[in-house]
Amino acid sequence: MENKIVQESNDKGVILFSESFPGAFTRAAELDEALRKFEPEIQSYCKWADIPYDGKLENVIIQTSTTNLAVEDADTEVIFHSELKPLQRGAYGKLKSLVLKSAEDFQSLYDSIPYKDETNLPERATFYGKRPRTAREMYDHVCRVNKYYFAQIGIDINDYPDILAGRLQGFWILENKGGFLTNNVFTDSSGEQWTLSKMLRRFLWHDRIHAKAMYRMAAKIWPNRIINPFRFAVEQHQS
Repeated sequence: MENKIVQESNDKGVILFSESFPGAFTRAAELDEALRKFEPEIQSYCKWADIPYDGKLENVIIQTSTTNLAVEDADTEVIFHSELKPLQRGAYGKLKSLVLKSAEDFQSLYDSIPYKDETNLPERATFYGKRPRTAREMYDHVCRVNKYYFAQIGIDINDYPDILAGRLQGFWILENKGGFLTNNVFTDSSGEQWTLSKMLRRFLWHDRIHAKAMYRMAAKIWPNRIINPFRFAVEQHQS
C-alpha cells in the first residue's frame, strides 16, 4: 500500500502529511522518526475510514517544502501540488463525507467525556496562544476553526458552537455558489495559498490532531470510559 507523503520542515522539526490518506500525518524532530510513526497512523486511519489495510506500507515522499512556521508545534502552510488541480465530483463527495464524519466523530468523542473542564495537561504556549487543555477548550477551538477555514476560500459562515452545524452551513453555501469544483486558488493576507482541496484536507488533519490530544488526555483521567471513534492506536495516545 503506497503512502504518498508531502514533507514540510524547518530547522526544529518535520511534519509529514499523507496525500494518499487525507488528514493523516506525523511529526517529529527528525525525518526518520516521523516516517516510523506512519504505520500506526495509517492503520488507525484505515480503521476509522473503513479502508482495507494489507499490513504493508510503502512511504514515498513526493513533495518537500521548507517554512519559517513552527511545524514542531503543528503550524503549517504547505499546499500540495495535487491540491491545485480541479476537483472531480466523486473525489469531492468522498472528501466531504470524510469531513462530515470527522465532525460527527469529534462530537461523539467530546460527548463521552464526563467532565468537560477537567484536564491533566500543563499550560503551554503555542503559535496561536495558549494550547487548549480541557475537552471544552479543544472543542471550542475546533468549532472556531470552521469559520476560519471556510473564510480562506471566500465562504462566510456563522460562529456555530456546534462542529457539525458549522460545516453543514459552509458546504451548503459553497455548493450553492456554483463552479466550486474548479478548485480556485485563494491567497490570504500572509501569502498562504488555499484551495477547496486544501481546506478539506486541513479539516481532516486539524480534527485529527485535536482529537488525538483530547482522547489521550481523557483516556488517562477516565480509563475505559472514553470512546475511540477515530480508532487511535495505543502507541499514538501514549506518545
